[in-house]
Amino acid sequence: MNLNQLIKTLSEATGISGHEASIRSVVMEEWGHFADGVQVDKMGSVTAVKHGTPSGGRKRPRRSIMLSAHIDEIGLMVGGIEKGFLRIAPVGGVDPRVLPAQEVIVHGQRDLPGVIASLPPHLQAGTDADKTVPIDKLWVDIGLSDAQARRLVRVGDVVSIRQTVSELKNDLLTGKALDNRVSVAAVAVCLEALKERRHTWDVLGVATVQEETTLLGAATSAYKHTPDIGIAIDVTFGAQNGSGDAQVFPLGSGPTIGFGPNVHPKIADRLCDAAKRIEMNVHTEVVPGTSGTDAWAIQVAREGIPTGILGIPLRSMHTPVETVSVKDVERAGRLLAAFIAELDEAFFASLIEK
Repeated sequence: MNLNQLIKTLSEATGISGHEASIRSVVMEEWGHFADGVQVDKMGSVTAVKHGTPSGGRKRPRRSIMLSAHIDEIGLMVGGIEKGFLRIAPVGGVDPRVLPAQEVIVHGQRDLPGVIASLPPHLQAGTDADKTVPIDKLWVDIGLSDAQARRLVRVGDVVSIRQTVSELKNDLLTGKALDNRVSVAAVAVCLEALKERRHTWDVLGVATVQEETTLLGAATSAYKHTPDIGIAIDVTFGAQNGSGDAQVFPLGSGPTIGFGPNVHPKIADRLCDAAKRIEMNVHTEVVPGTSGTDAWAIQVAREGIPTGILGIPLRSMHTPVETVSVKDVERAGRLLAAFIAELDEAFFASLIEK
């Protein structure tokens, strides 16, 4: 697997939350190389199934683990058309400070190139020139007249940032939607590794939709598949200039393992044990609340599913220049494979011991 190229392909695909068709087709193809089967559910989430090998002649149903990595990205939506210019509204946690002067693609009757523009400071009144321009004062310029714009674009069409992946020094990549396409790549690494390893549990790699807005894909997928345990793989905050005393993690020194009420402690401990066995450096991430990841939706599905969280450090989250270490992505995938290879009935029983 060319991991750099896979991350590039995933990042540059379009998949605004609720509109994941393009990225979904990419994931189906890439995960399909390593899985026994790939399916799409009614909400649009992709599930790749890698069957385990029964031990001791035990027949189905086997135990299963769900690996959840969301495929949607934050973006924009057309909120109005004024004299050919498009007003925009956020889809997910968009930071308006990074929007001015970005190149975009308006997904109308056909894809249209555009730029996000605002009044230059010379034309702004008073102290407004020194302030961040709010999103309702920004617009997309697609170079069309009002009549042309209204023929090709409608209110509700989505708008994605136009950005390619660039390679930085020290095995770093930067681009858009690395939150959370790098986790999709990590699951691919895991599935590839499991082709060469025996494991008794079935593995359900689930590329979930709408995490950035509702956690819908994780909730419906966990309800449908009823896995015995689940792990949400997502990005976490990477150390960068100005991050100060916040809980952040260095890029290139391994993934993070979450601990907190959204995490079953025995899954977190077993992930740590797996990291020690393969001599991999990992970091402890304190998650005192609901985590804001697919883990919350998985944990509360049906009567409850024991869940873990694996994090990949990422700089400049929710911007078009998110930055990640390829080494951390690869290590996250290998750690998942090592964890899965050791799953057995005794471990499952330990999860529900009183």
